[in-house]
Amino acid sequence: MNIFIIGNGAREHSFAYAIAKSNHDVRIFSCNSNAGLSTISTNLTLDISDFNALKKLIIDKSIDMVLVGPESPLIDGITDLILNDQSLSNVKVIGPTKKGAQLEGSKEFAKEFMNKYKIPTASYRSFDASNINEAISFIKMNNPPYVLKADGPAAGKGVIIVDNEDEAIKNLEDMLLKSKFGKSSEKVVIEEFLDGIEMSCFVLFDGKNYKILPYAKDYKKIHEGDKGLNTGGMGSVSPVSFLDSKLKNRIKTEVIEPTIYGLLNEEINYVGFIFIGLINVNGQPKVIEYNVRMGDPETQVVLPRIKNDFVDILTACCNQTLDKINLEFDSQYLVNVVLASKGYPESYQKGYEITGLGDVRDSIVFHAGTVLENDKVLSNGGRVLSIVSKGKTMDEALNKSYENIDKINFSGKTYRRDIGFDL
Repeated sequence: MNIFIIGNGAREHSFAYAIAKSNHDVRIFSCNSNAGLSTISTNLTLDISDFNALKKLIIDKSIDMVLVGPESPLIDGITDLILNDQSLSNVKVIGPTKKGAQLEGSKEFAKEFMNKYKIPTASYRSFDASNINEAISFIKMNNPPYVLKADGPAAGKGVIIVDNEDEAIKNLEDMLLKSKFGKSSEKVVIEEFLDGIEMSCFVLFDGKNYKILPYAKDYKKIHEGDKGLNTGGMGSVSPVSFLDSKLKNRIKTEVIEPTIYGLLNEEINYVGFIFIGLINVNGQPKVIEYNVRMGDPETQVVLPRIKNDFVDILTACCNQTLDKINLEFDSQYLVNVVLASKGYPESYQKGYEITGLGDVRDSIVFHAGTVLENDKVLSNGGRVLSIVSKGKTMDEALNKSYENIDKINFSGKTYRRDIGFDL
């Protein structure tokens, strides 16, 4: 079987790592690969927004399955291309159609979906440049903290939470009038602030059946104590210690089941991962957001906990036989500490040599922003590496990651030393 992974970050390296351990005879292809991904897959150079080139590649390499990592190709309709092209009729794809991808592509669409199917979430209103004065009045009528979200995707950075009214209005104007997040902030959702502890729920849906994957908790802020700017994620932990059977049941009945019912009722062709960002508000789970793919940095701790053959799971998802799969999870803790470039999530430099990778023991290093040049691994992005470790306790796992982080060096190496601090 030939599997083509779209995307080149740590999430996609995690996918390839899980597929490479399969008992099936699988060839893995990837595009524009980082230094880690290129060691376990055949690297192809491709502009993933060029769907004609993508189609040619799928045909030329006899690809059987396409596994889509990031959200942008899904929002742009890559699944629709594969499903609707007769020459690709034998190709399976893990990822929803363009309509389903709107759950992540538009915060307003997602909010309307949640309200329609009575899925608990924060109250909200959406605005664009034509009614910015109403938006300003709405901010003034409400109490801080103020939550502003770019309607479209913004690589995990499109959410702004501020306590000051003037600062909220300035950010609103920057988003709507000055294109702070480009087209993604042509519309802004202003919503109620929810006070609680967050977690990430992952569901795999085959269009008829679903399976709940291990829960995780990620850490989005750049600085310790969850301070500073939002990032794509600076670390993650699985399992989530505060998630008891009562809360799990409420999530299943109040969030997951209505979401699945809504997808079916709307006749949305959805085969793939559903990432539900949740917040626990005094025992009441509420949805912060949907993503239509696996999360990063959570994938790096979720997939290693799954004992089943990952190719079996993906194949069952494509064949609508997920109900035949009995998922088994490792009960030990998996933790991920992300190494980033100095300056991230704002401007940063790249091209620095990374040393010490060969000295890592008892941890997995998933590459994100790296590149291999002249037999040297160089930094090539904001988030550079994920250092993932396992332990009987969270602290044991974290100690392994931090010990190995001390062995890895590159100019400007930045990371949080408090991953799991609130657990």
